[in-house]
Formats: sequence, structure tokens, C-alpha cells
Amino acid sequence: MSSSVPIEHADGLPQPQRNQAILTIALGITMAVVDSAIANVALPTIAADLNASPAFSIWIVNGYQLAITISLLPLASLGEIVGYRRVYLVGLALFTLASAFCALAHTLPLLTVARIIQGFGAAGIMSVNSALVRFTYPRHLLGRGIGLNALVVAFSAAVGPTLAAGILAVGSWPWLFAINIPLGVVTLVLGLRSLPHTIAASHSFDWQSAGLSAITFGVGIAAIDSVGHGEATITCLVQFAIAIIAGVSLIYRETHMRAPLLPVDLLRIPVFGLSIATSIASFCGQMLAFVAIPFYLQSRFGYSAVHMGLLITPWPIAVAFAAPLAGRLVEHYPAGLLGGVGLTLFAVGLAALAFLPPSPTPLDVIWRMALAGAGFGLFQTPNNRTMIAAAPRERAGGASGMLGTARLLGQTTGAALVALFLGRYPIDGTRIALLTGVGFALCGALLSMLRLSPAGARGAEQVRVQDDQRLRGE
Repeated sequence: MSSSVPIEHADGLPQPQRNQAILTIALGITMAVVDSAIANVALPTIAADLNASPAFSIWIVNGYQLAITISLLPLASLGEIVGYRRVYLVGLALFTLASAFCALAHTLPLLTVARIIQGFGAAGIMSVNSALVRFTYPRHLLGRGIGLNALVVAFSAAVGPTLAAGILAVGSWPWLFAINIPLGVVTLVLGLRSLPHTIAASHSFDWQSAGLSAITFGVGIAAIDSVGHGEATITCLVQFAIAIIAGVSLIYRETHMRAPLLPVDLLRIPVFGLSIATSIASFCGQMLAFVAIPFYLQSRFGYSAVHMGLLITPWPIAVAFAAPLAGRLVEHYPAGLLGGVGLTLFAVGLAALAFLPPSPTPLDVIWRMALAGAGFGLFQTPNNRTMIAAAPRERAGGASGMLGTARLLGQTTGAALVALFLGRYPIDGTRIALLTGVGFALCGALLSMLRLSPAGARGAEQVRVQDDQRLRGE
């Protein structure tokens, strides 16, 4: 075979290509995840600058999240067919180009359209991110790679508000998006040189399932948002009905497919299904907090965007400490236990934020932010590692897409719920959003602890046995 023909490496990439690929994957996912959160702190500023109401300005977040949510699974499936590398690089290029359009937008509709396009690019990055990790690291280092990837995702989601505050302190909001342009170009060049090639799957792309998936997630989220914006009841009911019918049709179709776009076969693994449910609940709680906190601190306590970002900074710092610690603890303690403890701490932190005193000191806000961040950091790394390790290597694309879909479904639902609360309860909507986040965090803690049950433990043991067999070539 000619050396010019790209091949799939059976046990990860050789050095130094591996380190370059790791850097490429980390930079790409950082940009995509940060842009999910970076607009939150700037929403009040953008809304005022573009003369938009707070409820409708949330489409700057919702449009981005919605585009990712409806396209994540189809793009993960496409990655299995045409190669994860190709989907990742095209998504990265589209994301970078759309960032330039966001920076140039001067009206809310134009910015929303640009954010939607940017969301489709981010979906290309997120959909195959974990699959690329699995083909980049050798088998004996896979756990470390998954832990590092989870840390990057968690830290990126939390650092967005802090980064936004720093940018807004020295420039206007378009710079929030313009910063992606040079970083995106550098990442694209690195990716072309280093990302692993994978063998294409033999099946064709399932357009019908892709359409049903987009309708299910897209219309379902739009229905929640419609309730928040006070649309007619009949309109909301019709949207929910369409989403339910499409969802049932999708699940029925996928149970009869050899290579399902929605990996229902993986959901039959108890530990995988419970991990997905835990992820959805926890990220819904996280996004409720991320979107609501800037409005909460501004409307109740009069903090500026810069001060808000600084007060939120303890959250990513706590994540940076807790996530690596969780990566070590999961080698000795069950992921279900760590997730339950972490999400309980997360819930306590959100509840404490919801009941800040009328005139809080900076310390009052800081320790609450740190507690919420530490709890979430303790949860995420073990949960993501469990999900990826639970899937067979040949189903890495499906597992990667499902992991991203769970995260984005939770985040999009959380953002839509904030719109609902701000639209219906202008005075107390932010506090209601935080308390709702407490409820989702506690629900996630319960789901995580269910993995300690006999059924969940059997599922985890079955996954370990199957993985050992695959590594031995049985």
C-alpha cells in the first residue's frame, strides 16, 4: 500500500501526530462549547444595543442550541459513512465563517440567522468529537483521553461567562464572535495535518431518519419556546403533537435498522441509558443557571456585565479543580455514586444562589458559584467516561452523537425554559429558573444513583466483559 493512502490506525495515532490531533480536538470543542455560553452574559447588552426584548433576545442562544440539537445525530451518522475527520473539518470551517457573520450582524434577525448557521458548524464539531478521541488515543490511554475531553467540555461551558466579561471590558459585543476567526483558521490547519482517518461504513445515509430526528427535536424545543413567548395554546399543542408523532415514528424505524441513526440499541444497555438520562437532566439544570444568572444578577442586584463575569469566575475555577479529581476518583469509586454526590452539591449551590440576601457581598456570590461548579465538575467526567466506554468501538459515532445530543437537548431545553419563565414571570422569572434548575439537578442525582442498582451494575459489568473480549480479539 502506498504511504500516501490514509489509513485507520488500529491502536491510536503515533506521536507527534497524536498530540497535534488532541490539540485540534480540544480547540474545536472549546470554541463550540464556549459559544454556547459566551452569549449568555452579553444577552442584556446585545438586547439593549439591538433594541430587542429580553425574552426574544434569548433566540441568540436558542437558535444556536436548536441548530446543534437537530443536526447532531444526523451528522454523527454521516461521520460513520464519510469519515469523522471530514465531518469535523467541514463543521469547523462553517463555524469559523459563521462567526465572521455574527460579528458583522447589526440586527437581531441577522444575528439569529448567523448564530443558527454557526450552530450547524458547531454540530459538525460536536457530533464526532468523542469518536475522534477514541481513534486518537491507544486503547490503554482511552480513559485518560475521555477524561481530558470531558474536562475541556466542562471547563469551556463554565469559562464562557468569564471570557465574555473580559472581552466586554475592553470591546463591544461583536468581538465575542470575531475572536473565533483566527483561532478557527489555526485549528483547521492543524486538523488537516493530524486528525485520524477512519474506515467508512458500508451503509448509506438514512435521510428519512435524519428528517424525523430534526422534526422531533426541533419542533419539540420550538413548542417549549412558544409556551414561553405566550403563543396560542392550540399552536403549542399542535407543535407538541407533531414532535411526539415524529419521535414515535423515529424510534419505531430505528428499532428495525441495522445501523440506526438514533442508537436505540445502545440505550438498551442499562448503564448507558441511565447515563444519558442523567446527562440530559444535569445539563438542563446547568443551562437554566447559565442563562438566568446574568439577568438575575443585573435585575435584582444591579451588577454590570463585567462584574457579573468576574463573580461567575469561581464556577469554572471550581470545575477545573473538581473534574481532574473526579477522573482519578472514578478509578476507585462507581460513576453513579460520584455523579449523585456531584449533582447534589450542584443543586445546593443553585438553591443558595436563588436565595441570596437582598444586598449580597461578593463573597456571598463567590462561594455559591464555586459550590455549583465543583458539584458539576465532580459529575461530568465520570458520566461521560461511562457513556463512551459503554459503546462498542465500531459504534463510536453513535455513542459520540448521543452524548452530544443528550448535552445539547438538556441545554436547549434549559434555555427555552428560561424564556418561558422570563416571558410569564418578568419579576421572579430568574429565581424560578434557578429553582427549576435545582429540581433538574436533584432528578439527575437520583438517576445517577440508580446506576448502583443491581440492573445498572450488571449492565456496567457486561460492558466491561464485552470490551475485554474486543481488546483480546475474541
